[in-house]
Amino acid sequence: MRIRRPPGSDEAGKARAAREAWRAIFDFIVATSGERNAALGRAGLTPNDARTLASIAPIAEGRSMRSLADEWRCDASTVTWIVDRLEARGLAERRPHPSDRRSRLVALTPAGKKLWSQIERAMYRPPKGLLELSERDLRAMRDAVMTLPTESPRNARSSRKVR
Repeated sequence: MRIRRPPGSDEAGKARAAREAWRAIFDFIVATSGERNAALGRAGLTPNDARTLASIAPIAEGRSMRSLADEWRCDASTVTWIVDRLEARGLAERRPHPSDRRSRLVALTPAGKKLWSQIERAMYRPPKGLLELSERDLRAMRDAVMTLPTESPRNARSSRKVR
């Protein structure tokens, strides 16, 4: 007995379309990295500096160094090195953890918050190539992309509160 599939349910076709879409998205991100990196360079930041600011900005009380290393899947010494640079520039500060004397939290300073606000606006400015698309295409792309998850399954699990 042969299973009948509704039109458009070809799994191989879907996988191929997903690969093609991802390749186009990834290639566009790489091709436009110069526009984003120029904004970072004007602020004296590296992409890793910006990633660090973005990771700690949403949480006013700060994030533990360990949580950053876990999120980025890197060695704790890498986080220490990046935070040291941001701290030397007065953009981030280490604070005592309220319930774990062995842990330190990293938070943005007022200067860090101000700079991140400026960088965030620049980072979310659409690249020139994107603005060349029609409004109709942009709306279709926006609607499709807005259904994508913005947090990895690993981070979603680790951000849940343990009771």
